[in-house]
Amino acid sequence: MIRPQATAPSLADLEAMAREEFKTLPEELARHVKDVVILVEEFPDEETEKAMELETPFDILGLYQGIALPHQSVGDQRRDVDRILLYRRPILDYWCETGEDLGDIIRNTLIHEIGHHFGFSDADMDRLEGEG
Repeated sequence: MIRPQATAPSLADLEAMAREEFKTLPEELARHVKDVVILVEEFPDEETEKAMELETPFDILGLYQGIALPHQSVGDQRRDVDRILLYRRPILDYWCETGEDLGDIIRNTLIHEIGHHFGFSDADMDRLEGEG
């Protein structure tokens, strides 16, 4: 269901929605990311576009930034906190194209970003999307 809006949600609006949707994540995912920071930006930066080999900045809705679990070591000293970047314009474009609920799009993006980071399969993520 589409939430009626007179204007497109701002960066702050999407950050607030993302915090609310984060609270609905299944414990199986949430327990891994208690301290993750969620940020919303208009688009991915040029470095991300190149690294992800994107044809267009609209090709990505979000990105988990941090040391992937298989590459972490007990002796590693963490310098930065993990964060999930959500990209406002690609999310809004996807919302307009699909007519899906904006909250669901944000929640599913969070699930996929966390899931990819921690090595969950696509089947696992599809199952987790249905929980909550």
